[in-house]
Amino acid sequence: MTPVPLNEVSGLLLDVGGVLYQGEEAISGSASAFARLKASGLPFRLLTNTTRTTRAALAERLTALGFEVTAAEIVTPASVAAAILDAEGARPHLLVHPDLLPDCPPEAEMPNAVLIGDAGEHFTFESLNRAFEILIEDGRLYALGRNRFFRGANGLELDAGPFVAALEYASGIDARLIGKPAPDFFRAAAAALNLPSERVLMVGDDLEADVIGAREAGLAAVLVCTGKYRKGDAMAAKKGGADVAASFAELVDALLD
Repeated sequence: MTPVPLNEVSGLLLDVGGVLYQGEEAISGSASAFARLKASGLPFRLLTNTTRTTRAALAERLTALGFEVTAAEIVTPASVAAAILDAEGARPHLLVHPDLLPDCPPEAEMPNAVLIGDAGEHFTFESLNRAFEILIEDGRLYALGRNRFFRGANGLELDAGPFVAALEYASGIDARLIGKPAPDFFRAAAAALNLPSERVLMVGDDLEADVIGAREAGLAAVLVCTGKYRKGDAMAAKKGGADVAASFAELVDALLD
């Protein structure tokens, strides 16, 4: 079905990094806009491909930045991975950041699959080669995300995507994507709001993972011009049927005023 116009949306999915905060600071106006959104009663979830920290730690960090949020209001690939892998009989070897381990399914003694996220500095030759050894023996590859890069405290940084691509190339195995922009991830988050996808609005700063991914899943989408937004993204978003806002604060003003 066709997504509803912005003034008719019934719920929101919000990306986090680049939309609410940047590096170690809240983006100007975002904390007060988030408070207005919560006070309005409009249902929401924070939908993020963050794979370096747990939902609980992310909720704590956001609260410290001025966003009152609980872990239950956050949906991440790691938080849904266990159910997916269990349903498909996958016993994972974990190639993820150690900080993420509490949200992940347990490491298998005899793995038949690799679960990869943004391991950051823990992407080493040894860790990647161990994953390759499992895959080359008919293992399966599951990716928590395949974003190419993100904007960190010190500028743009490589995300998990380049390392997923390296393992795919080496093993000849295509990764099963769990996080954005996988359509099922958006639809599962919309279902958590008890809403049909076409009545839900995805808000993000990533043209590919947030906006195009949401549109392909049947959601409405807005690209905000903060975070990893780059010149030319707005035109591409509009061509794909999405809207554009200068910031999350501007979008909330448009939705609630």
